[in-house]
Amino acid sequence: MIPIQTSRLTKHYGSFPALVDLDLEVQPGEVFGFLGPNGAGKSTTIRLLMGELNPTAGSATVLGAAPRGVAHRSRLGYLPADLALWPAMTGRDTLKFFANLRGGVDWTYVDALAQRLDATLDKRVGELSSGNRQKVGLIATFMHKPDLLILDEPNAGLDPLVQHEFWAMMREVADDGRTVFLSSHTLSEVERVADRVGIIRKGHLITVEQVSALRRKKMRRVELDVDGRLEPSSLNGLAGVRDLEILPDRVTLDFDGDMAELLSAVTSAVTLRDLHTQEADLEDIFLTYYQDQA
Repeated sequence: MIPIQTSRLTKHYGSFPALVDLDLEVQPGEVFGFLGPNGAGKSTTIRLLMGELNPTAGSATVLGAAPRGVAHRSRLGYLPADLALWPAMTGRDTLKFFANLRGGVDWTYVDALAQRLDATLDKRVGELSSGNRQKVGLIATFMHKPDLLILDEPNAGLDPLVQHEFWAMMREVADDGRTVFLSSHTLSEVERVADRVGIIRKGHLITVEQVSALRRKKMRRVELDVDGRLEPSSLNGLAGVRDLEILPDRVTLDFDGDMAELLSAVTSAVTLRDLHTQEADLEDIFLTYYQDQA
């Protein structure tokens, strides 16, 4: 059974096309990253998959059932981007409430999840920080070991150590033959855990790629401090150079090629004093590689 399948799934808000002709298949046993800048259509897609919205056109199935069906809900875990919990309830009471809705859970496993995420369950939710509320939501999503987890921007408020544990939890789900649908605008987060990535921009699915292929397209902003002035001809024939700017004692460029080749070309022409690199913004990657398709 294909956990998520859509056919020309479309949603308009009035005359605004939030999602257009989405054709997508998410396979069992994979972490599928759904990438796009804010406003690209990620949350609209998830709300359609969860049956919170009716499509304007097209169709979707989730775990083999229509999104508005109820038979498959016990096999589904969902963490919305705008997580809302009852502020007067403790974290543990919140989890007990969800557990009762699902017919019970293994509390040994729940306690293990809480320990891994360093979650505070004995305070009222209203007294918790946003990161600690997010931990309660993550435990509620994972605790019944669903066949499919749909996570919308799940890293909100999590500190780096907890993020690493959360990434490990997602990989364990996939290794168990279950599926994670991970929506994010953070390229580095998706790269760490996903098997495949779908990129959405302005409501259109631009591409679906293996993460290994996406890594080959990853662009970095490079700043080089040099002695003297580098001539543009020194970089002729070097693949991956974009937006080259040469100033006295400084060179800046966007680069997605072999860093060793870049350094070799630069140091054969001038003396390199310092090097700074930064991962390009995800929107820049879209504009560079997918503008024509979009």
